[in-house]
Amino acid sequence: MALTPRHPIVAVMGHIDHGKSSLLDYIRKANTTAGEAGGITQHVSAYVAEHEHEGTMRKVTFLDTPGHEAFKALRARGAAAADVAILVIAADEGVKPQTKEAFGEITETGIPFVVAFTKIDKNGADVEKAKIAALEAGIYLEGLGGSIPFAGVSSKTGEGVDALLDLVLLTSDLAELTADPSVPATGFVLESSQDPRQGVSATLIIKNGTLATGMAAVAGSALAPVRFLEDFKGSRLKEAGPSEPVAVSGWNMLPAAGDIFTSYTSKKEAEKAVATPVARVVAGANVDGKATLPVYIKADVSGSIEAITTLLEKLSHERISVRIIGTGIGAVSEGDVKAAAAAGGVIVGFHVSVETLARDLAERMQVPIETYDIIYELEKRINDLLTERAPRMKAEVTAGEAKVLKVFSMNGAKQVLGARHVSGQLTVGDQVKIVRRDIELGRGRLLNLQVAKADVKEIHVEGEFGLQVESKTEIAGGDMLVAFTITES
Repeated sequence: MALTPRHPIVAVMGHIDHGKSSLLDYIRKANTTAGEAGGITQHVSAYVAEHEHEGTMRKVTFLDTPGHEAFKALRARGAAAADVAILVIAADEGVKPQTKEAFGEITETGIPFVVAFTKIDKNGADVEKAKIAALEAGIYLEGLGGSIPFAGVSSKTGEGVDALLDLVLLTSDLAELTADPSVPATGFVLESSQDPRQGVSATLIIKNGTLATGMAAVAGSALAPVRFLEDFKGSRLKEAGPSEPVAVSGWNMLPAAGDIFTSYTSKKEAEKAVATPVARVVAGANVDGKATLPVYIKADVSGSIEAITTLLEKLSHERISVRIIGTGIGAVSEGDVKAAAAAGGVIVGFHVSVETLARDLAERMQVPIETYDIIYELEKRINDLLTERAPRMKAEVTAGEAKVLKVFSMNGAKQVLGARHVSGQLTVGDQVKIVRRDIELGRGRLLNLQVAKADVKEIHVEGEFGLQVESKTEIAGGDMLVAFTITES
């Protein structure tokens, strides 16, 4: 493994209208590579900026949609979508509810962050007052009893932006971000969409390794042969390395925002990976691991949206909850279908129609569209969906136990034993745990049971018996065999 430094991936977070987008726009226009500043067309929802830091030009990847579902989804998987965060606080308003929410998300993820006090050029701006508000919210700034670095910035004049970028790079240097470019790329899906010319396209952020044309990428059950790569400017690349955002087209289905992606040297290897079931966290999962039902709401008026949102947020289930991924007024459109598909969700319409093209697209992408005129019917249907989509819980239930008295023979994994019934029932075909001194050593399967040299299907009464177990674990006299079944509820 040849680890080398990589540049940071940065998310900008904070309260609505506190200047996140304006700050990102200024950085993009002022610091993207020569010839691309001003009026460039964004091909993917992330971009790379360059900043001169201590005499050296350094790269920084910014997530252009910092409140993106990918960030929340990655937290559920224990991985950070970003390496560093910028928490934006408007100097004229101070800390607001979404500021606290963003601060909570950052601290839960555990990534380092800096604070940007924005709108310092605005009438009514009071950075000192905003600092006090930050301290009262538990955001302990440098020089004020804490260690969180900060800078005051203006997205109009650019004042303080260079200082902020210096702080971001210093913070990332302390984190010692590294990667191994020699291995196949891994990372996460920032977003995915359906393009009429190129089919299903996804924006990937590479965290480690290199992705090159000729390889194949896998995210969940979605697969794409990498025929070409595009950078954030839409330029074609032969390969991309750590911390780079790239667009990959030609997926067989929409990968979910936040899905971990892996890459393989060939499509054949990737197909094997997709065919192999793996344990994975539900794409719509909360921080506590509880699954969610993503819902996109369309209604006739804003008052209806407010009422439906309030109603759905109150619905509860012990294993799953409603997560509202978007709202809108008017007929269900193609854009609504794409947004719901990317999150693996459903569309709920109230007193609205469905555009013909949207209905056709929903059928192709298998996105459910539910429309209602009575709010209580809507509530009942969502409750039913919560029950249908709730994760099934698997539990191991002990069926019976026996103590091994003697090992008669071993032929590969097949072992012939003598044992004594202890409790419950043991049946041919049962799975068994092999336990020694209360420690599980391995597992196996009951192939045969005998009483007085006659084959029987089950043992459920006291006494000694013979049995054959198939297990890679070598069984010894004194071990306990615990037969169990797996139940799902």
